[in-house]
Amino acid sequence: MADTKTPLEVGGFYHIYNHAVGDEQLFVSDKNYLHFLGLFNKYLTGFVDVYAYCLMPNHFHFIIQVNDLSEILLDDSISKATSIDVNNMPLIISRQFSHLFNSYAQGYNKQHNRKGSLFANRYKRKLITTESYLSKLIHYVHYNPVKANLCTKISYWQYSSYNAILSDKKTMIKRENVVDLFGDKRNFIFCHNIEPSLSGIE
Repeated sequence: MADTKTPLEVGGFYHIYNHAVGDEQLFVSDKNYLHFLGLFNKYLTGFVDVYAYCLMPNHFHFIIQVNDLSEILLDDSISKATSIDVNNMPLIISRQFSHLFNSYAQGYNKQHNRKGSLFANRYKRKLITTESYLSKLIHYVHYNPVKANLCTKISYWQYSSYNAILSDKKTMIKRENVVDLFGDKRNFIFCHNIEPSLSGIE
C-alpha cells in the first residue's frame, strides 16, 4: 500500500507519485513539463536512478531506485552542494524531493499569479519488491496517457520515458536495465501494445 511515510531506503525501488490540489493542473504548457524534468535532474541526479516516468496534466509518476551512498559520495558536484548525513539517507532523499516540489510550485505560482499549495498533501511512495511487479508498473505508468484518453498510442505522449527507452539519445533513464526486464526492445514494445492489467496497482 502506498503512503507518505515509507522511508526511501538505499537500494530500494519505489513508485513515487502525486497530483495537483483539487481540480487544478500541474502542467499547462510544454515549458511546465520540461521545467519539472529539469528540476528533477537538478535535485535528484545522483541520488536516484530513474526506471520510468510519466507526467500528466494533473499528476505524475516516477519509478526510481535509491542509489548507494558510496556512489553519491563519489559525485563531487553533489557532495559539495549538499551536506550528507551518512546515517540518515532516507531523510536526505525526501529532502531532495521536497526541494523539487517546492521549487516547481514557487515557479508555477509566480508564472500563473496564484498562491497556496499546488500539490495535494505529501507525495506518495510505494515500495516495489519484485522484478515482475517492477516491469508491470513500468508498463502501467507508460500507459497512463492512453488510459486518460490523452493519446491513442503510448509513443504519442511526449512527457513519459517510453520513447527515451527506445531511443539511442542520452537519457537519465536506466534504459538497458528497463529493456532487460522485458527481455529485449522487441518484447518491450510488444508488451506495451497490450493494455496492462491493473490488478494490484490501483
